[in-house]
Amino acid sequence: MPRRIGRPGLMGTMARTAEAAGDDLSTQLEKLSTLKTAGVISDEEFTAAKAKLLGM
Repeated sequence: MPRRIGRPGLMGTMARTAEAAGDDLSTQLEKLSTLKTAGVISDEEFTAAKAKLLGM
């Protein structure tokens, strides 16, 4: 899949926003899954963001 341009900090921003809102881990993972399903983020971006959330 081609690299998307213009969103280098999307995952970090989303993670900080979710934390600030007090979302729990499962809600954050569901949001990531929704973004992936909608084609907003790639499989690679999903995997990286999931690993970051899970502390891997």
